[in-house]
Amino acid sequence: MDCDYISFGTGKDVLVMLPGVGDGLKTAKGMAIPFSVMYKCYAQQFKVYLFSRRNNLTMGFTTRDMAKDLNSILEKLEIGPVNLFGVSQGGMIAQHLAIHHPDKVKRLILAVTASRPNEIMRETLDTWLSMLDRDDYKGFLIDSAVRSYTGDYLKRGIKLNSLLAGIKPKDYTRYRILCNSCLEHDAYDDLIKITCPTLLIGADQDKVLGPEATIEMRAKIPDSKLYMYKGYSHGVYEQAKDFNNRVIRYLSQ
Repeated sequence: MDCDYISFGTGKDVLVMLPGVGDGLKTAKGMAIPFSVMYKCYAQQFKVYLFSRRNNLTMGFTTRDMAKDLNSILEKLEIGPVNLFGVSQGGMIAQHLAIHHPDKVKRLILAVTASRPNEIMRETLDTWLSMLDRDDYKGFLIDSAVRSYTGDYLKRGIKLNSLLAGIKPKDYTRYRILCNSCLEHDAYDDLIKITCPTLLIGADQDKVLGPEATIEMRAKIPDSKLYMYKGYSHGVYEQAKDFNNRVIRYLSQ
C-alpha cells in the first residue's frame, strides 16, 4: 500500500490532516508548496502531515479501511499519538481511527463532517455523481461551489471553479469510490468510544451534509466541544478567516 502525502513544519507536536472527497480528484502529489503556504500558520508549532488515501483504491473500500491504512502509515513512520484534524470525509476516517486505535490520537478535530449518511448528504453526492456520469465536470464544479460557499466568497468560488473546469481528471473512478464510502459510513453508535478531547466544528448553512450532521455527534462523543459557525456552508474551513486560528487555539490548550 502506498499513498501520497505532504510534510512540513518545524514544531515538536505532530498534526495529521485528512482532506475530504476532493482527494478523489487530486491527491497531495505535487501540492507541497500550495498546502504549506495555505497552512503556514501551523508550521511553527507543529510538524504537519497531510495524507491522501491509498493510490490503489478498489471498489467497496470503506472509511474504516482508510482508517486502517492511516494506522499502518503512522506505525510505519513511527509517529503518534497525534493531533488529528479531519475535514468532511477526512473527519469520517478520523472517527474510525479514534474509535478503533485510541492510542494513536491525542486530540481530535472533526470539521463539517458526519457520522452517518443523511438525506442532504445522499442528495448532494447523488447529484455530483450523476453530473460526472454525464461528464458534466463544469456543472459539478459550479454546483460544488454553490453548496460550499456563501456571500462574496461564493461568487469567487464559482468563477474559479469555472476556470478549473478545463483541467479534467482522466476518469472519476477514484472519486466515485470515495463518495460511495461516505454513503456507507456509519460510526454513530461507536462515537461513545472516542475518549480523546474532541472539538466539533460545523456550519449552520452547510448545504453538503447539513448542520445537524455535526450537531448530533456532540451528544455521542463524551466531553466533546461544539462550535457552529453562523452564515457559512461546508467550505467554512476555507472561507472563515479565524478557522485555522481556532484550531490552533484548541490544540494549544
